[in-house]
Amino acid sequence: MFVLTIDQRGSTGDRDRVPELISELRVLTDPAGGAAFERSVGDEVQGVLADPGAVVDAALHALRSGRWYVGIGVGHVVLPPGASSREGSGTGFVAARRAVEAAKAAAPLVPLSVVSGAMGTDAGGTPAGDEGVRACANAEAVLRLLGRLVHERTDAQWRVVDALRRLGPDKHGRQKQVAGELGITEQSVSRTLVRSGWQEEWAARPAAAMLLEYARTRIVGPGGASDAGG
Repeated sequence: MFVLTIDQRGSTGDRDRVPELISELRVLTDPAGGAAFERSVGDEVQGVLADPGAVVDAALHALRSGRWYVGIGVGHVVLPPGASSREGSGTGFVAARRAVEAAKAAAPLVPLSVVSGAMGTDAGGTPAGDEGVRACANAEAVLRLLGRLVHERTDAQWRVVDALRRLGPDKHGRQKQVAGELGITEQSVSRTLVRSGWQEEWAARPAAAMLLEYARTRIVGPGGASDAGG
């Protein structure tokens, strides 16, 4: 199971952006088996997700604006059915707290961290614990590369990318449709997509999800998700 703790950057000099982010993340992700995103405390958002692909979606969406620190904890989660994330416990929550603090300390790097919630390890860690830590580090590295790509994308590039995504993955002639929608040439759409790194991003997203899932199996075990509690 994955716990995401996302904290607003520079909130003392900015408006409260938590409600907006919660609304966007609830549209973007399915919390089946976990808990939907909600305000945890202050200007912080927390959610529990079972699907590593949804974790990638949520993390990259938050990194897009440059306004959030993103912490991803991988570990055991105790969460009563239908409960909010505030009612949960377990090593995944502890790891997510450590992860968001590590993300804050990562500046000027991409403000994202993935932390293992492996249990029963000493300072050196057990072999399984070590492997979980390495897997989290690998997932973090790929997510940071993707995070830099989406954060550095210009507004003009996002207009094209967002328009293309709205059409869905199974549409034919999508670039022509995007050109018509935005009032630009098909060649401009093609050039913009190349410069935006859109193809590279979507090719690498499954790799990031795969690394997160591998980390989960090393930390929680095959098929492990959450533990129901009363």
